[in-house]
Amino acid sequence: MTIEERVPSLAAGTALRHAETEAEVRACWPVMRQLRPRLKDADEFVARVARMRPGGYRLLAAWQDDAAVVLGGYRLQDNLIHDRFLYVDDLVTLDSARGRQWGARLIEAMTYIAEEAGCDAFVLDTALSNALAQRFYFRQGLLAGAMRFARPIARGVAA
Repeated sequence: MTIEERVPSLAAGTALRHAETEAEVRACWPVMRQLRPRLKDADEFVARVARMRPGGYRLLAAWQDDAAVVLGGYRLQDNLIHDRFLYVDDLVTLDSARGRQWGARLIEAMTYIAEEAGCDAFVLDTALSNALAQRFYFRQGLLAGAMRFARPIARGVAA
């Protein structure tokens, strides 16, 4: 079964496929900049995706014509906490396309990818302050299971 067969409720004229070429990744920039505004431009975004690809990063998008309307950036990983799992780095819907169940469809598609890859879990993080996303994830059947702690690292500063 293909992703399209698994997620048949995509709107007419819409395709669900990975952004594989540099041009396709660049076409995803208008959506991704909503989620990652600290990236300065499409060139930086394309370069970052290229650096992440050897680590397994893939960018799945729903396309209307040649424009992406929703993106899911993910990696298949293994660790001692989750065993084999699909980790979602990025999940964002174009502001003008919200409320049409695109995010739910993309989660369903990535869940299918995880199942086909023999994963034990589907994992993503969201900010504690992002109540709207948390509500959406709960509606999709995702449950909070951890709290992440981090510390910024100062680069280029001599000790």
